[in-house]
Amino acid sequence: MALTTAPGPTRRRTGSVPTPAGRRGVGRARHGDGLAGYVFLSPWLLGLLAVTAIPMLLSLYLSFTNYDILTPFSEVEWVGFANYERMFTADPSYWHSVRVTLTFALVAVPLKLAAALGVALLLNRAWRGVGLFRGLFYLPSLLGGSVALAIVWVNMFNREGAFNSLLAVFGIEGKPWVNDPDWALETLMVLAIWQFGAPMVIFLAGLKQVPTELYEAASVDGAGKWRQFVNITLPMLSPVIFFNLVLETINGFQGFTAAFVLSNGTGGPVDSTLMYTLNLYITGFTDLEMGYASAMAWVFLAAIAIITAIFFSTGRFWVHYSDGEDR
Repeated sequence: MALTTAPGPTRRRTGSVPTPAGRRGVGRARHGDGLAGYVFLSPWLLGLLAVTAIPMLLSLYLSFTNYDILTPFSEVEWVGFANYERMFTADPSYWHSVRVTLTFALVAVPLKLAAALGVALLLNRAWRGVGLFRGLFYLPSLLGGSVALAIVWVNMFNREGAFNSLLAVFGIEGKPWVNDPDWALETLMVLAIWQFGAPMVIFLAGLKQVPTELYEAASVDGAGKWRQFVNITLPMLSPVIFFNLVLETINGFQGFTAAFVLSNGTGGPVDSTLMYTLNLYITGFTDLEMGYASAMAWVFLAAIAIITAIFFSTGRFWVHYSDGEDR
């Protein structure tokens, strides 16, 4: 009896090689998707060009001219680096505004972050009504740099303000804080520190990510609250601290509204609140030296970029991430 072998089952191809016409169809579909993406992005791209890119390039050009707003563009005189030379060698008010801004940032930013972290630690508990307290502490940050808040602050710290009334209860004689050259800038610092709600919320989010097992293990080893804070909380929060430090430093250098309202746009009393941005505004829109103001703006941009770069270059020495890798 002869044995016969049946042919094995044939394999089917699950796919087919696309024809040239099919490839063209796929390419047209991808091109259509890309075009649709650009259409949806067009409002943002137009805004970027009209509101940011073109004005920045124009201000860069004006920084090398003597443009004064009233002069037609056709008559603008090119002066080269004269504005920058004047800024660094012949303008004492410029360096005074730099000192005022540095003093404000170096004092207000660390105290603001310390207050935000301290309150975040207190509110990082399962207390009844803790959500209400979080909202109340965050509320001042919602007001931001509003003119209304600055006006209220000025009225609260003037001679007849609420702060002096509170001091009178304890028999302490008050001062015209906002009109005293020795205290006007400190009044602005207190306002900036009081608005610690935004970094506080970020600190709270970071504290929620710290594993409770670390604290339990530290307690078993006999570590107290301070050692737990130094050896666990701060290292685990270092990325959040770094993030808040960069943002708040930039915001500190950009302070304008409160200083403008307090001094009626002059930087007084006796230039004690002449912040850099306020000096830039006065130069460009009061003195009508827009070319010189543009040069000030570009130096300001470069300074903030350098400070930010320093933060990022030094952050690898003290910022520790949960994956064990420092960046």
